[in-house]
Amino acid sequence: MSAQPKDILDFWFGDGLSTGWPSDDRSALWFGGGPALDRQISERFGSRVEQALDGQLVEWENDLLERLALVILLDQFTRNVHRGQARAFAGDGRAQRLVLQSLALDQDADLPAIGRVFLYMPLMHAESPALQDECVLKFEALVRQSPPALQQKLLGNLKAARAHADIVLRFGRFPHRNAVLGRDSTPEESAFLTHGPRFGQ
Repeated sequence: MSAQPKDILDFWFGDGLSTGWPSDDRSALWFGGGPALDRQISERFGSRVEQALDGQLVEWENDLLERLALVILLDQFTRNVHRGQARAFAGDGRAQRLVLQSLALDQDADLPAIGRVFLYMPLMHAESPALQDECVLKFEALVRQSPPALQQKLLGNLKAARAHADIVLRFGRFPHRNAVLGRDSTPEESAFLTHGPRFGQ
């Protein structure tokens, strides 16, 4: 049986959507990667990733939590299933459109902090200065609106948002994607790739 939205959310967040933040440390799952995790996600959710990339699962867009599950398929699991390939980024456009639709309706306010983090993540992955600016603003607001205990956890996300924005504001894109997307790097980008920070793939 194909994975349902709840399966995706439970796998990714554990109890986080009911408590505001997962009670266990899930940073290795979210940011660690590795062949074993890629294989696990491919086996459990690969068919759903392909459906999402092919424009299916439209019915998931109508409910906020199901939409969040769809965003995770498009923006997170694509990077596991298609690591090192251009298709890893093929879901970014749809994910960003879904996020912007949710923000226009202020739906992010109905999510707990950890849900908002991953709803905003497609903006952090966007090669668009405007979307990067929006991402930083959203994370600044999230930190400001959260209780002190959560603020400490969220400051890392805000720092990452600002770092991503700095790169896109400087280059108009993420130079570390150039090779896999078949793009030529400028001399400035090549120098940056030698010494600058890299995010994901």
